[in-house]
Amino acid sequence: MFGALGRVASRRPWFIIAGWLVFAGLVVAFAPALEATTDQSEFLPSDYESIQAAELQAEAFPDTNSTVGAIVVFDRADGSPLSAEDLGAANQVMADLAPDLGDALDRVQPIDPSNPDVLVTPSQNQQIGFSIIGLAEGATGYAPEEFESVTDLRDDLDAALDGTDLEAGVTGALAQGYDSQEASGNALAIVGAATVLLIVVLLTVIFRSVIITLMPLVIVGIVSTIATGLIAWANDLFDLKASSDVEVILLVVLYGIGTDYILFFLFRYRERLREGEDTKSAVAHALERAGEAIASAGGAVIVAFMALVLSSLGIFRSIGPALAIAVAVTLLAALTLVPAVVTLLGKALFWPSKKYLVEPTGARFAAIGSALGRHPGRFAIASGGVLTILAVIAFSFSPTFDLGDSGLPDDVESVVATDKFTDNVSAGASDPGYIMLTSDEEITQDDAAAFAEQIAGARGVASAQPAQASADSTTWQITFLLDENPSSDAAINDVEGPVRDAAAAAAPSGTEAFVGGTTSIFVDFQKAMSRDYSVVFPVAALVIMVILALLLRSLVAPVYLMVSVGLGFAATLGMTTLVFQHIGGADGLIFLLPIYIYLFVVALGTDYNILMVARLREESREGKSPHDAAALAVRHAGPTIAAAGVILAGTFGSLMLGGNSLLVSMGFALSFGILVAAFVMSMFFTPAITALLGHRAWWPGHGDEKRADEPELADA
Repeated sequence: MFGALGRVASRRPWFIIAGWLVFAGLVVAFAPALEATTDQSEFLPSDYESIQAAELQAEAFPDTNSTVGAIVVFDRADGSPLSAEDLGAANQVMADLAPDLGDALDRVQPIDPSNPDVLVTPSQNQQIGFSIIGLAEGATGYAPEEFESVTDLRDDLDAALDGTDLEAGVTGALAQGYDSQEASGNALAIVGAATVLLIVVLLTVIFRSVIITLMPLVIVGIVSTIATGLIAWANDLFDLKASSDVEVILLVVLYGIGTDYILFFLFRYRERLREGEDTKSAVAHALERAGEAIASAGGAVIVAFMALVLSSLGIFRSIGPALAIAVAVTLLAALTLVPAVVTLLGKALFWPSKKYLVEPTGARFAAIGSALGRHPGRFAIASGGVLTILAVIAFSFSPTFDLGDSGLPDDVESVVATDKFTDNVSAGASDPGYIMLTSDEEITQDDAAAFAEQIAGARGVASAQPAQASADSTTWQITFLLDENPSSDAAINDVEGPVRDAAAAAAPSGTEAFVGGTTSIFVDFQKAMSRDYSVVFPVAALVIMVILALLLRSLVAPVYLMVSVGLGFAATLGMTTLVFQHIGGADGLIFLLPIYIYLFVVALGTDYNILMVARLREESREGKSPHDAAALAVRHAGPTIAAAGVILAGTFGSLMLGGNSLLVSMGFALSFGILVAAFVMSMFFTPAITALLGHRAWWPGHGDEKRADEPELADA
């Protein structure tokens, strides 16, 4: 099949290229824009308590929005306490701004309802003053069109305080959503520039060709345009929510995997040219040999990502299909567009280099392969031992659910203002929680007050009070403040245990209590992730094993290949834990990290294993012994895997420039995991185990035996 596809691509290159360009044009013209959200509640299904509380709140109070939209924090530039004159000036500023807060913000909440002119509250130590602004009716605090209210408020504050000793910062749900969007946009630009620069430099070093250096950028640019449009269509069709980091991850995946697949093909194509074949024959032959490995590798990645549709979290249910679509388009381009472009360019592809026809000595990889072929047991024990040691460290991994601290750089305005507010006022006041007490019958004010009093006595709760009742008094909203930062792990533990337990115990007979708010959402995130680890991981591993079994016609090889990538996953998590927790002193790593490591390292690590084992099988079919086949596979496939691994690890490593701790830890983990997959798993562990097992590795398909109808081929 791949030989036929190669012949079509080499004979009709213009038709294939034109088809891709027309398709890209149609997608640009008609696809909707890819929109992202930072609202974490949108990622949870409705059977979780926090979502039930939010739905009850919307149903009971359809005309009000009790969410804090913004908190304006005033302090002096010199750090001294606020004077009475300072507080008066700040109060006048808020009074002047109050009539025009934008569409997403409602009124400034007075300190005392009986004295509505006092809008700025001083902290007990007089270090700061603050004003709380409610979110307008119908506003979510996360929609991009609402963020204009934040920029207008910040601009107005800067203008009003210009020339004074006061400064102001804006935080709260709306400000944090805006800053998150800006941070993601900055991360996209930084990561994109770093990724492109890295690919250009590495391809220049490898091929010394201007055209090859630019080709992945152009092809992946076309693929990216198509993939983004198709993802946006899929999100609209299936009502999926894209997280704010999806564009950054897509960029890295597309350029990393796209460049890898192009390299898989180009190395084979160059080999055939060195055997004396003309361009068209070399293209067809290269795709025939590399096509199955590329397709199988891409298939493994696609099904691993699609396994995320089984997640209970919308953040993974959306990013899984998105990444699967991106890889599918990349795979199709690698099997059609790349061969067509290579055919069209011919020998000009390698310009200005004139050494592409010169067979390199490959001394380094030949020496490694020769040593592995002679002593596969030593290589298996050494590589497996290193992975095992790092894997043990993974057991000390401590997850954190503090998405607020990990999602934004430390120096953005909302983070700075939040730190000032929580340090000087109350950690919990920055984002109050709420409990919806509901019944089929009327709930009296006395019952609501008694319920709130018991909630106030729960561990971790600073205060609680009834806030409002529905029109028929069947539902009451009880507002509570936590002792800790609502996004912190301590607050999450308090809500998960004492607060929810107290709410269930204190609810009067015939009523139900549902705990809501940001912290409660994070509690449910934790539950959802625990469930996903037990479902998504095994399903992804099983499907990848099936693909490997079909590719290799073996039931033995897929087992140790998955053991290999499993060790790679654990070693990667262990090294990340060692660097950030044990050496860096972090209290924990973001809870999303293991599933990202698992999917990328397992799926992409399998790519390199597939490439190595496919080459090893090819050498075996030409009559080589298991040890000699392993040695030759390392010699010939090693340079391809090394180049692809360095490029992919580099592109993932560029995530560390994204500016927040999630992207930094993810960038380190994924780049390290890819290097392990390329240089330890596929280069040492996999060929060593295959050499040790010999013919048994291919049971029951005997895929290492020469086929009767297979013609003799020169070493390729």
